[in-house]
Amino acid sequence: MAGVNGDRKGKKDDNGIGAAIDFMLSNAKLVLGVGGAAMLGIATLAVKRMYDRAISAPTSPTKMEQKGKQSWEEPAWVGSSPRVLNHDMKATISRSLQSLPTASNSFEPDYLRRAVGRAAVKGSGPTQSDLLRARMRLSLQERLWDFYQHDVDIPAEEQAVARKAALDICAELRVFLHAKLPDMPLREMYLSGSLYDDLQVVTADHAQLMVPLILEKNLWSSIPGEDTIMNVPGFWLVRRENLEYFPRNSSYWDRCMVGGYLSPKSVLEVFDKLVGTINWPAIGSVLDYVIRPVVPSETLTLEVQYETDRKLSVDFLPLLVMEDGTSLIAKPHRLAAERHENLWRQSFRVAETARLRALDQEDGGYRCACLKVAKAVCKLNPALNRLNASQLTNAILLLSEKQANWTHEALADNFLQLVKALVGYLEAGRLPCALSPRVNLFCELTEQEVDELGYTLYCALSEPELLLVTGETQLPHLS
Repeated sequence: MAGVNGDRKGKKDDNGIGAAIDFMLSNAKLVLGVGGAAMLGIATLAVKRMYDRAISAPTSPTKMEQKGKQSWEEPAWVGSSPRVLNHDMKATISRSLQSLPTASNSFEPDYLRRAVGRAAVKGSGPTQSDLLRARMRLSLQERLWDFYQHDVDIPAEEQAVARKAALDICAELRVFLHAKLPDMPLREMYLSGSLYDDLQVVTADHAQLMVPLILEKNLWSSIPGEDTIMNVPGFWLVRRENLEYFPRNSSYWDRCMVGGYLSPKSVLEVFDKLVGTINWPAIGSVLDYVIRPVVPSETLTLEVQYETDRKLSVDFLPLLVMEDGTSLIAKPHRLAAERHENLWRQSFRVAETARLRALDQEDGGYRCACLKVAKAVCKLNPALNRLNASQLTNAILLLSEKQANWTHEALADNFLQLVKALVGYLEAGRLPCALSPRVNLFCELTEQEVDELGYTLYCALSEPELLLVTGETQLPHLS
């Protein structure tokens, strides 16, 4: 009975369990002898150590000691994955990007090896069903092309019907404007956008109606945004000149002048009032469409339902083409529309698309196919919706300066390099325009959006096939 009242100094208070174990060990010799007591002691000691570890486990991640970690410490003791790209995480990502595998075979599933391993453990060879399931797992390269054919590419017939609907709307607007305001100085309106460049993806649902304005050369001049106090590269001011010789109202567009500058907001308001007077239900009944203006909208947009289950959005975009060929559109700055309401947005779309196609023609590459896959991924995954066509196009153009192989077989490698490059640009908070490096194409993203996009794409690098899943809950994104 020596173990009951013996000295327990320095031992942890464990509610009597330790005392019971000591009592058992001290009296085991009387019943089991020396050999039996030794065996019992070893077993009992193991149980006691497990118990000691269990009662000393941390109740929250903040109470965990960093030194002397035990084998029972699972990753679950630590908090969940990070939610934002804070400063430390950005530094970690920057280092990790240098060591991430980017070859497509690095991401091919190892299902076959695991199947063979399991069969070997069981003492038999791989079964036919194991091998069949393994072969059914497509490589990333095959998955990308399958995704392209079934989810990205739009059938030619669907594109043709959508183009006809957009052309019908364009014709109606042209007739109305010429009849209503014959003195408005306009060049011929035309349709534009990815629907007409064969770069639209998933569904044929968007077109742009360009409305070129005619400005008198001696009455208006353009000023780059970086040369103004606002310092916004990629946006321009259009200033009224020679007011002392040609007073106000000498130009038709003086009515849209605000503070000495031609205001894109005022120009849009003029067209908005005009379009609002059109009897769209009557026109729709003639064309067999349902047409309605979209309110609210950053630009003047019409929604056209041309079939029971198909809709088309047509953006009405006033356009200025300056003497040096610079194209300016009336699309406001996303984050500072009120503060920069006089700024016209420079459009690089025509030049970007031309360069992309020229590069593909030079080497028979598939840059346009890679762009369409990336656009579809961003369109189908809500966490990536903020990445637009211009940003993706410029990322590919910049990648083309480093990557030489854009063949059919290199699609997976180039797609992964594109995702990795976008993570790097998001980490830096800057994506330079390939045609005008001073322009930051991320300048209209908030800090939270940059963090969310970077986090989502970084997570996808470890399992890129998740990007090809069309479900809305497949990718991680910040709340």
